[in-house]
Amino acid sequence: MKKFISGFVLCFMISAGALFAGEFLVVKSKIIAARDSAIALIKNRDKRGAEQQKLVKDTANEVSQALDKIKPSANKEAKYNELKSTWLAFKKLREEEIIPKVLAGKQDEAEKLANGVNKERLTKMLELCDELEK
Repeated sequence: MKKFISGFVLCFMISAGALFAGEFLVVKSKIIAARDSAIALIKNRDKRGAEQQKLVKDTANEVSQALDKIKPSANKEAKYNELKSTWLAFKKLREEEIIPKVLAGKQDEAEKLANGVNKERLTKMLELCDELEK
């Protein structure tokens, strides 16, 4: 019985640690989901309706909310702030320029922005999530 209880306690401690340790992996998965929803809108003319536009906005808001919930430790604060500011710049360009250009029929201009500076920001955010998870 003691082995069972100590095994249960160990499993609980590992599970609780995983919940906290995985917060940047959760953010990373939400960033990827937000990216995928926008790419679907950009690449598929039949995915530009109100439903997809709402999905694009909602998935972006989920990233912002997940980032806002994190309280980084002192040794991670600088990288967290870099992640958050990069996300805000990524989101702003996407919402204020990329998506409106797509909806206005300016596909080439939108793709240039998405595949340029925002692609660099995306790469940076995913790298920061991995670094912060360590």
